[in-house]
Amino acid sequence: MKSIFIAGTAGSGKSLLTSKINEYYTKNGAFAAVLNLDPGVASLPYSCDIDVRDHVDIVSIMKKYDLGPNGAMIMANDLIASKIDDIKLEIDNVNPDYLIVDTPGQIELFAYRSSGPFLVQNLTEDEKISVFLYDGALVTTPINFVSIALLSTSIRLRLGLPTVNALTKVDLIGEKLKDILKWTSNLSSLENAIASETDGETYTLASNILRGLNLGGFAQGLIPISNVTGEGMVNLESSLSRMINLGEEIED
Repeated sequence: MKSIFIAGTAGSGKSLLTSKINEYYTKNGAFAAVLNLDPGVASLPYSCDIDVRDHVDIVSIMKKYDLGPNGAMIMANDLIASKIDDIKLEIDNVNPDYLIVDTPGQIELFAYRSSGPFLVQNLTEDEKISVFLYDGALVTTPINFVSIALLSTSIRLRLGLPTVNALTKVDLIGEKLKDILKWTSNLSSLENAIASETDGETYTLASNILRGLNLGGFAQGLIPISNVTGEGMVNLESSLSRMINLGEEIED
């Protein structure tokens, strides 16, 4: 079983991409299943095979502990870790070829509290990978692009997983897509774009962050994805296969 963790900022399209990846694998003959790890989500664009909401109820937590939504989400994410044996049993009962894990919308709760990395490391014992979503609506400016690249690198460090970077919402950003893709492959182009929009301390900070991130190839291979048309799914699956299937792609 291969596990694919879908991570990104709130609103970046994690749940929708989870649905599209599940559809892609299923259409091409693989047995895929979806695990929802967001205890606070109201509705999802897919049918859950395993759902943490069956184990942790946000409304009950708010009432029992007299907490607001944010406090309840923090407690809920930590409680999920205590339910790991039950969740693992459900995963084992389904036993898919690919387990697609839709992580919580509040990425800081999942990645930066100890419960998130604990779940990543202990849900399954097999191959694991993450897909980090660059929200196309956020990264149309060079400063935002560097900021999200820094977040992506930080999440990769926290989760300890090999990572594929995907650019979502490409249908909404028009000609900006060309600039973004150029920034991923040409450091000088991104530095020039930063210089044209900032100066002084901001430029120095952004440039230093960028150069540090570039040592790790922070955004090389950023894959544009359209959740509307499905364009880019073949490229995404190919990247996933190279990393978790030793290059053996599923059949189209």
